[in-house]
Amino acid sequence: MVVRRGKKSRYMRGSRTHGWGRVAQHRRSGRKGGRGNVGHCKHRWSWVVSYAPNWYGKHGFTRHPSLVTSWRLINVGQLDEIIDELVKKKLAEYSNGGIKVDLTLMGFNKLGGGGRVTKPIIVHVYSATKKAKQKIEEAGGKVILLSGE
Repeated sequence: MVVRRGKKSRYMRGSRTHGWGRVAQHRRSGRKGGRGNVGHCKHRWSWVVSYAPNWYGKHGFTRHPSLVTSWRLINVGQLDEIIDELVKKKLAEYSNGGIKVDLTLMGFNKLGGGGRVTKPIIVHVYSATKKAKQKIEEAGGKVILLSGE
């Protein structure tokens, strides 16, 4: 059989039906097996098996939003950069040997370890990474965890 290089729509110009028979054939949803996603359990099942194997069924579960902690994180480097502004805004204060700041008042609940620390900072926060604790303590500060870890 000869391979047809051109599209059928290119060489059937001029005929009324373009090779699709009498009135209205190849027009409505009947020619494609139904509208939308119909037939995935019936005549399109082989397509589902090949291309969408996870189409049906339940997959995993979603925990209630009240049970999932959404972490708002600030890195120690960012904190070190803005600590002077926080003292001016009275969100932080100088206390014995360092600058005391409560991150929960600013809406943060986790301290990350990115960046450098140059000032001794005493941080109150719910959670902190090991690297963050290490960098704060090397600079002469302290991390106080409110979660009781």
